[in-house]
Amino acid sequence: MLGNDMDIPGVIKDLTPSLTNLTTNFGKIPASAHLPLQNLSRTHIESFNFALGEGLRAAVEDLNLHRFKLKDGRVVALKLKNATVSRPEISGSRAVSTHLFPVECRQRKISYTAPLKLKVEWTLDGEHQGYFERSGGEIPIMVRSAFCHLKDMTPQQLVNRGEEENEFGGYFIINGNEKLIRLLVTQRANYPMAIKRGSWAKKDKFYTEFGVTIRCVRKDGTSNTNVLHYLSTSVAVLSVLINREPMFIPAITLLRALTDWTDKEIYDEILTGQEDSNHLQGIIRGLLRALQAEKIASKKDAQKYIGSQLRFKYREAEFHEDEEIARMFFRECLLIHLKKFEDKARLLAMMMRKLFMFERGMCAAENPDSPMGHDILTSGAIYLTILKERLEILIRNAALAIQKATEKSGDKYKLSTQLVSDEFFRAGSVTRPMQYFLATGNLNPRSIAHLQQASGFAIVADKINYLRFMSHFRSVHRGAFFQEMRTTACRKLLPEAWGFLCPVHTPDGAPCGLLNHLAAPCRIVIADKEPPTLVPFLVSLGMLSLSAIPTTAYSKCYPVLIDGRLVGWLPDSLAEDAVATLRALKTKADAAKPRKDAQTIPDRVNTIPPDTEVAFIPRSKFAGQFPGLFLFLDSAGRFARPVKNLRTGRVEWIGSLEQVYLNIAINEKEAVEGISTHCEMTEQAFLSEVASMTPYSDHNQSPRNLYQCQMGKQSMATPLLNYHHRSDNKLYRIQNPQSPLVRPKAHEYYRMDDHPMGANAIVAVISYTGYDMEDAMIINKASFERGFGYGCIYKSEFINLKEKNKNGHCVFGLINSDPQLTCIGPDGLPFVGTKLETGDPFYVTVDLSANRQTTEKYDETETAYVESVKCIGTDGGNEHYNHVCITLRIPRPPTVGDKFASRHGQKGVCSRLYPVEDMPFTESGMIPDIIFNPHGYPSRMTIGMMIETMAGKAAALKGIPFDASPFVYGEDNTAVAHFGEMLQTAGFNYYGNERMYSGVDGRELEVSIFFGVVYYQRLRHMVSDKYQVRTTGAVDELTGQPIKGRKRGGGTRFGEMERDALISHGAAYLLQDRLFNCSDKTLSYACKTCGSILSPIAKPRIDSDTAPDNTWICKVCPNGGNVVTLYLPQVFRYLVVELASCNMKLKLNIEKG
Repeated sequence: MLGNDMDIPGVIKDLTPSLTNLTTNFGKIPASAHLPLQNLSRTHIESFNFALGEGLRAAVEDLNLHRFKLKDGRVVALKLKNATVSRPEISGSRAVSTHLFPVECRQRKISYTAPLKLKVEWTLDGEHQGYFERSGGEIPIMVRSAFCHLKDMTPQQLVNRGEEENEFGGYFIINGNEKLIRLLVTQRANYPMAIKRGSWAKKDKFYTEFGVTIRCVRKDGTSNTNVLHYLSTSVAVLSVLINREPMFIPAITLLRALTDWTDKEIYDEILTGQEDSNHLQGIIRGLLRALQAEKIASKKDAQKYIGSQLRFKYREAEFHEDEEIARMFFRECLLIHLKKFEDKARLLAMMMRKLFMFERGMCAAENPDSPMGHDILTSGAIYLTILKERLEILIRNAALAIQKATEKSGDKYKLSTQLVSDEFFRAGSVTRPMQYFLATGNLNPRSIAHLQQASGFAIVADKINYLRFMSHFRSVHRGAFFQEMRTTACRKLLPEAWGFLCPVHTPDGAPCGLLNHLAAPCRIVIADKEPPTLVPFLVSLGMLSLSAIPTTAYSKCYPVLIDGRLVGWLPDSLAEDAVATLRALKTKADAAKPRKDAQTIPDRVNTIPPDTEVAFIPRSKFAGQFPGLFLFLDSAGRFARPVKNLRTGRVEWIGSLEQVYLNIAINEKEAVEGISTHCEMTEQAFLSEVASMTPYSDHNQSPRNLYQCQMGKQSMATPLLNYHHRSDNKLYRIQNPQSPLVRPKAHEYYRMDDHPMGANAIVAVISYTGYDMEDAMIINKASFERGFGYGCIYKSEFINLKEKNKNGHCVFGLINSDPQLTCIGPDGLPFVGTKLETGDPFYVTVDLSANRQTTEKYDETETAYVESVKCIGTDGGNEHYNHVCITLRIPRPPTVGDKFASRHGQKGVCSRLYPVEDMPFTESGMIPDIIFNPHGYPSRMTIGMMIETMAGKAAALKGIPFDASPFVYGEDNTAVAHFGEMLQTAGFNYYGNERMYSGVDGRELEVSIFFGVVYYQRLRHMVSDKYQVRTTGAVDELTGQPIKGRKRGGGTRFGEMERDALISHGAAYLLQDRLFNCSDKTLSYACKTCGSILSPIAKPRIDSDTAPDNTWICKVCPNGGNVVTLYLPQVFRYLVVELASCNMKLKLNIEKG
């Protein structure tokens, strides 16, 4: 596949950081796309192309025939024969070109969809009546997939279409928002796993914690999980999901129903490889006797029994005999990845053998949380699963609609192809369900798709910055179910994840360990077809075929499985040589010669696809994994990463299951001859794209690298380059970005200079003025005035007059001129560049029916500038423009309280903009941009930031950038010595220290100050978005307490911990003021006699002419009681009322204070 190291995406070699890209071709559109960036979405696009190509054809073929009976007893059946997808078009348009492009969908807030055409066959009493074609609706199309108009466009053509030059796609556009289907971790396909799970023992009587589970996956991605349970009565029971409901069937009954094997053949098949096990022999004899006791003596008896038990689970059971239902069950639910019933029986027998060995301690339990037992559920597989289910529902609804129409019309209704087609059209489409799925990420509540969760499938591919956008496409999630688990087992980073999942790039907090990211060179295998010559070739290597007479005892052989299908047995003596030959063929090198007595070998170059996973699990002295040779070719969603095969000297792609049994050295120098089989491509190949951006990450404390992966994705940067074509709800932008002087090779590799993220800042590490305590930092006011950290926010407001004015007579315009409307054009919209403050005219509308204009005001509190105004039309283009998008630019200069961070997880808050005349300065007159507190180093141990400070200083002196990739420097070649000598040569201190002088009185500071250049990022967390002030305002109607919510003018929560803090300080009056006086203090009446606050009422008047005397009495106590006034929280009165409604009385003991 890929022989040259430079061809492998994610493997960075021989790339030197340089600034020449900023001077020679910077700003020019390249002739071809940048492959490392295109590779980011490769998994999503390839899986989607497969889903709507070969996958959709397989899904249509697999869909069931839907039958129904007419009144006269005739049977009508509908069968979907074909489904084709075209490219997105605009229907009913008068435009020259009807092609629909993604940029238009983003601007108009519509979905990027394409028509789905269905070809349906209908039959009457089994006889073909005709075909008809109907639209199945519009389905969402992935950007840059094979069905997108942007496919194969050059960077120049992409720019002409309003896209970025390196647009790599991989997402959907739903209602103008970019949505991404998550990659989900799931159980490895077509591999039986031995699992010990305590919950299984609680299922029913006799059930134990032992089981063997297999997730079976078909070519179209349809999956079903079968679990073989071990009962304490030495019986194996298979749990099978039918419409997401488990059914339990004895495994021995299934074996009888699948084949015509005799009892002896069943006995031998289960016992294969364990012929000497007396325990297993006794179990099998007991199972066969139990089968005879049930009077199930033949294949027909077993099928009839199973069909009778499962009849109630099938909608069309009336059209089938019990035996047919059993065969339908075998095809649709039992080991569905295998088509032949004999193959199903052989695999089921092997699972029984593994289960009995597992229970006896002869086989170890496998970890369901280990990546070696995991696959990835790709976006295309999830999409196709939902689409297949919706198509089946559509056919079923059409059948019901036709049946109802015939029953309603009676004898007058004559079936014809046109009438059936018309009723099919009325049955609905898949448009809304598919868009609902992508818009919300949730399944339909009634969905029976075999997916591991019901929500959390789709996320917004937000462009806070380019790093964040990139990381979405390489993220893998463990699943929504695991977020609710209270154990941490599923979150642990296991050794088996090496090279596949980045150990650094995972968020802190709730998703920690559940949301991971693929290592940069790792990729997901979509599909590979099994070569027809593979089994003969394995036989040529010494494998005993299933039909051959064994020349070696099966107990001294390994079972060989190809994608969960047992194909033969490989003798122990030939196993290692055969595996070595397979690995050599994977790398397209000369393989070891086969045995002399072997058959003719097919063309070996084309025999083993490079993506084949050769998982050889050898026997061990102790109870280990179930031994065997497991080959995976056709199963999609497997992990694959490149390593160097030391035997062939070529690149080999290995999977997560086979890696455990390989000896992989870090580099060729550390390889041990005769032991090491492979070595890594590069030393940093285990990091993700985002983690590779951290400079000198091998010198930092691990949590700091983890924090930087998160903060790098939260920084204000340059998220995109086509601002004038975007209509995002919110975009951040840094106004004066710079290229870092110290950067890793990954920075060049992914062309991050096209989307810069910060600025080079001169940093002095000094404790100065006290404004730099607790991670606070001082920023030079002169640097701020020069534009350091200056940013802005783009907000787009969509104004649709159709939604505001239902009569449809309202348009944008200006009838009467007004001195206050000088910023509004004759079209009723603001001029580009207009400055808007609260209360300024925003736009003007005209009611055509009343000839009256209305001025809408700008009601936001922040000053904004009109960046662009876009008029949004309709598909037909024949209506008044009554829908516009106004994009506003809101300046956000740095203010006190805004967050900044270096690239080493050292975040801090701007505590003060310090005057330049008061800042300390060096002997040469250099004044720092940032003052960083030295206490930030010892506890965080970010040595990489100290090295960057020296390297940045040396880079500024020499005028060249330096490589900050990890593992460049070591104990023999320290970074301090390298950059210290450079600084010393330039006349500076070896350790980067300088003498500084106080900016207040000019005195020389007593100690030398660590001084250099560090690349700083401004984070999107700003005071302007978070500050909250409230004196008085709206209160909750029920409790009388202040409402919450910054936008509603509410207050911040004063909770239990805040209360405890005030109590500990003895601030009793302040506590009363916050929680009582400024909250829900109300004047209440209470009766001292009975202690009730509900019984006092105003004394009624004697007659209508008598004036009220404003006295209160207790309606319960005699003589009116003794009512007093007191101040109580209103929420307390609410509590008393609630208790009273439950017939519970609360009595107050009122005394004088």
